[in-house]
Amino acid sequence: LFSAAARRVKMAEYLASIFGTEKDKVNCSFYFKIGACRHGDRCSRLHNKPTFSQTILLQNMYQNPNNTTQNPGGLAAVSPEAEMEHYNQFFEDVFIECEDNYGPIEEMNVCDNLGDHLVGNVYIKFRSEEDAETAVLQLNNRWFNGQPIHAELSPVTDFREACCRQYEMGECTRGGFCNFMHLKPISRDLKRFLYGRRARGRRGRSWSPGGSHSRSRSRSPAPRRGGGRRH
Repeated sequence: LFSAAARRVKMAEYLASIFGTEKDKVNCSFYFKIGACRHGDRCSRLHNKPTFSQTILLQNMYQNPNNTTQNPGGLAAVSPEAEMEHYNQFFEDVFIECEDNYGPIEEMNVCDNLGDHLVGNVYIKFRSEEDAETAVLQLNNRWFNGQPIHAELSPVTDFREACCRQYEMGECTRGGFCNFMHLKPISRDLKRFLYGRRARGRRGRSWSPGGSHSRSRSRSPAPRRGGGRRH
């Protein structure tokens, strides 16, 4: 009896150690690591959706004007400078809206991948699981840029494990269709401004290049029936 119990304990420990890894033949390692899978509902492994988490996923929310999948001609829709300004404004809008309405944000990341399951995904890690749950419930009743927001709790807690290390070193050969996160960076000044808001008591509503603050534009992704907000 003792040896049988010991074997069961050892097996349980082994299964726990491989959970969410490539050795796990039951649970999808990609969903566990990045909260998305290219096979979607057709995946042969389980996608264990969390019932509580600090992190939420806003699916396909960011639309890059130079996304090659949305621009088949392959020509840049806007200049690199205009693309960066567009992205910084999007990031600021979403960050401030979510932090002011739902609670302190520890980390926010946006995918620069091209695959359908990752393109434009926005991941927001709140300080508390309760804030994340509230955000999901409320954001699913809201719209942004003329599109309904699709929010869900995400299993991702460590973005270092979710990111493509080769991409960070400029060596990823799979490009935008890599199945690990390619995170799109914001400007250093905006990062300093957004993550420093709590220390300033959230004073200052809008950042602009050069460090000056402008009067806040309407940044609420409020419900609307048509016609998206332009950046």
